[in-house]
Amino acid sequence: MDKELKEGAYNAVRVCMNVQPEDKVFILTVEETRTVGEALAIEGKASGAEIEMRLLEEYDQRPITSVPEMLAQHIIEFKPTVSFFAASAKEGELAMRMGLSASLSTASKVRHGHMVNITERLMREGMRADYQEIYELTMRVLELVKDAREIHVTSRKGSEFTASFDPVLRWIPSHGLYHEPGDWGNLPEGEVFTCPESLEGIIVADVLGDYFSPKYGVLEKPVTFALVAGMVEEITSENTDLVEELWAYLNSSENGRRAGEFAIGTNTAIKALTGNLLQDEKIPGVHVAFGNPYADRTGADWVSKVHLDVIPIDCDIIVDGARLMEKGKFVFQ
Repeated sequence: MDKELKEGAYNAVRVCMNVQPEDKVFILTVEETRTVGEALAIEGKASGAEIEMRLLEEYDQRPITSVPEMLAQHIIEFKPTVSFFAASAKEGELAMRMGLSASLSTASKVRHGHMVNITERLMREGMRADYQEIYELTMRVLELVKDAREIHVTSRKGSEFTASFDPVLRWIPSHGLYHEPGDWGNLPEGEVFTCPESLEGIIVADVLGDYFSPKYGVLEKPVTFALVAGMVEEITSENTDLVEELWAYLNSSENGRRAGEFAIGTNTAIKALTGNLLQDEKIPGVHVAFGNPYADRTGADWVSKVHLDVIPIDCDIIVDGARLMEKGKFVFQ
């Protein structure tokens, strides 16, 4: 294992999840990301913790649409205190991933690191960030936006949209330091998010979420989403096949076209898009998702079985009239 991959694994295991000798760490990976799973396992063993690493392919042929009974049984028998899901995403597997993370963090109070589409590159980049610095920046941004009623976003590529917020819905700091039972987040980390009350305007996206991320990477032709009253009303792109695919995805579930997430990225170690949503959504800027609003965390009173992130770049952000970001750089004092 090279030095940079080892440093990324150290951050994930020792810094972000605070693995101690008394911990029991369950790592679920796949053949495609096995080297990352093994790096996490090596670092976990070095910490003195007990390690169990499994391949998702052991349980069923992918795509796997719900948590396999034998996998659930293995987790119950092992009784982990920390878990990692370090695997690629496949079309149709979102419900399985949501069910797995919910059962681990919420029901079993496991500290869970969710690493969908993790790669060695991401371990060497976003996972090697200074997570104490990310924690401090994330909490500072949280203080500036948690009472916001309106946030206006523009970008050089033509994004211009306004999100409004209900004070009842919670902003969640995803700072990367998950040390308490039941804590969980996506790694690499760094964002503040909530469910918007509504969203109006145009989003020009260069990266898409779920299985679209590994399939398309950084888009050759940006995709434009037009939103009215919080709902996607139009999708346009020179790639007409992708437009049809996106419509089919969003319409496959109730509330799939509804804006369910508004987030501000806070990982300043990330300097450019990779095409991998797991890292790109943490780049300083904004991303929006349609579908699942993470109701158990934000307090939203609706649900959806899909969740599609979209990322515009080089954003300006105005929070209730005060400038927070210009061209993708934080400008607050």
